[in-house]
Amino acid sequence: MRFDTNVPIWTRRGHPKAARLLDRTPVRSCSVQTYLELLHGAKDKQQQRITQAFLAECGFTILPLAERIGHRAMVYIEEYALATGLRAGDAIVAATAIEHALTLVSAHAKHFKAIRDLRLKVFLPD
Repeated sequence: MRFDTNVPIWTRRGHPKAARLLDRTPVRSCSVQTYLELLHGAKDKQQQRITQAFLAECGFTILPLAERIGHRAMVYIEEYALATGLRAGDAIVAATAIEHALTLVSAHAKHFKAIRDLRLKVFLPD
């Protein structure tokens, strides 16, 4: 499964439902966009190192931004941005999941619902 930014954040904050989801998912990945968002949210270098260590300990594979992903993300922006407000980062996240034939797990269904090819699992920690 491909995880959006919110699931690793909730897991690190101690939400048991998010931690169980990660535990039940043997193959974990995130897009380079998600990785960048997680690092960008850090307040200092120590928090960046903690984030990197967390992803490594959980066995996350960071999926790079390949040409096909970039092209697909551009198509999604052209097709959906004006009508739905799709943002560039979300287009990259969705394109990465689709190019790798993975289900995207995210709490933000409204960000992704217009993308027809995307397999989306909505997750809320409650």
